[in-house]
Amino acid sequence: MALRPLYSNKKIRIAHLAGPNATIQNTPPLVTSNKAREAHGLPLLTDVEGMPSRFDPLRPQKLAVPVTVYVEQFSAHPLEKDVAELYAAPDGYVDAAGNFSPERTSDADKPVYRIELKPEDGYYPMPYMARQADGSAWETDGTGPRVERAKSRQPFMPDGRRTFDEVDRLGVDGMGLGNAISDVAEVDFYRLAPSAGYTKGLAAAERTDEGEGDIAPEVSGTDFFPYRPAHLNASPPRMSLARITNMAQDILGSGDYDGAIWTQGSPRVEETCYWLSLALDVTVPVCCNASQRYHGQISNDGPKNLADSTDWIASKVWADDQGRNRVGVVMVQDQRVFAAREVTKVDARPGGYVAAGGHGGILGAGGGGTGSVLRYVPAMKHTWQSEVNVSKLPASVTGIRGREGGIETIEVAVKDGDGRLLDTAIPKVSIVKDASYIEDDYDSDPAQEVDTIAFMEQAEERPAVRFRAGGPQSLRQGGCVVEVAHPVEGGLFRFPGRQCRARHHRRFRHLRRPVHRRLKPDLGQGAHPVDAVHHEVRHAAAGQRPAQADQGRGRRDGRETRALSGGVRYALTVQAD
Repeated sequence: MALRPLYSNKKIRIAHLAGPNATIQNTPPLVTSNKAREAHGLPLLTDVEGMPSRFDPLRPQKLAVPVTVYVEQFSAHPLEKDVAELYAAPDGYVDAAGNFSPERTSDADKPVYRIELKPEDGYYPMPYMARQADGSAWETDGTGPRVERAKSRQPFMPDGRRTFDEVDRLGVDGMGLGNAISDVAEVDFYRLAPSAGYTKGLAAAERTDEGEGDIAPEVSGTDFFPYRPAHLNASPPRMSLARITNMAQDILGSGDYDGAIWTQGSPRVEETCYWLSLALDVTVPVCCNASQRYHGQISNDGPKNLADSTDWIASKVWADDQGRNRVGVVMVQDQRVFAAREVTKVDARPGGYVAAGGHGGILGAGGGGTGSVLRYVPAMKHTWQSEVNVSKLPASVTGIRGREGGIETIEVAVKDGDGRLLDTAIPKVSIVKDASYIEDDYDSDPAQEVDTIAFMEQAEERPAVRFRAGGPQSLRQGGCVVEVAHPVEGGLFRFPGRQCRARHHRRFRHLRRPVHRRLKPDLGQGAHPVDAVHHEVRHAAAGQRPAQADQGRGRRDGRETRALSGGVRYALTVQAD
């Protein structure tokens, strides 16, 4: 008998894609319980008055052998006994000595249920009994403060299986039911850029993810990306977007799945969400999930987000009349379904997500007692509609690169022979922030623009780089500079008809354009960099050698723009599309 919203009498298939720095896959430190401390003569955990803590926290663990337990009747809720007449008789009674009998032998006997617990039942919450190798108690992740990786345990899960199992096993929905995911879906687990790894490797027979062969010893910062312990934090580099894109495209393009769930850290998931919505050429839904509290922590929000994503995929409210996803990649958080383009985290607190831009962005609701609903369909292109998805990107592009005396054209590979995105094709987008009262004096020296100069110098030998300025007053708009509005909720570009996107979304949109090449104009006194770049690009496109840059100077707020003009040579990068 199904009590949840019934979308189909057949389970859907979902691919879980494990991403980096994922709090939704992170767990609180495993701290040795007082039960273990007492048994081994270790100092107990105490309250503020120095007395032993009232309870031991229970952590999900597996039984090694079957065990029979006796549970006191009417102990699940304080008012069960108030309507005792509504209940069937207990399984038996336990006397003061702990002996079980099917019949009551004394008024002091306790009515009980007799339960046989088996290892195959799944995880049971129990006190944590483990100690360190030297016999001391575990107090945090490592053997001590700020220890090396080899002396610290990993709190993150290596793939999604354990997390999903615990959600089904220990999570209870509003109707009192468990198995919120497995009642609806079969889930396979993939490690695209996971938050934890096997530092000593793993035999193929022990793998819980989809993959073949043994897992070789893995390295933090290369194979997996945690943020705890804090001093061992590692985030994925830009090139990892190619791996994520290629693996997700292969998995979801196989036709084996009805949808996918991507999990990542809450401050970063919005970026990958938007990237995948631009990059993937798939027609199935992809939901992004995060959590703002550890898995298993008080009031952790991750399990509900995972269950709501499962409901969203199963509901098919996202489907057009041909069964294709019409809303693109979405983020499902706190029962709200956000469009990938608009979602942003504006506050480091639970519920800190908003739809940026002031023009919608919340498409509907995921899960809930009545099931998922879709209220709005985005007008922007996405996934299979996207003009920059991995299938539509060219195998290579012609770019430009600065050389002594001018610029040259070069061929830059974007995909390999199998059509997979190359990690070298992921360009760097540098952001420089402008602000009010940022000038040092009334006659600012271009040499004071140290951050801008540093970006340009770093870009000198990198063809796939683009320079970018943040803030509508930072530079005069041109082919090598993009002016953007401040990314506040409800904010708009100053340019008519352009909707504001959050800063990271604009950055990722430009990352999807791999035709970004640098040039280095030799400017004379008084020349404006943007004018010089325009001049050289025009001649390069026509196959001509560029002449001396046009002389000119921009104006801002009634005075000359001197911050990036004058007798200084700048290496600016441009977009050659």
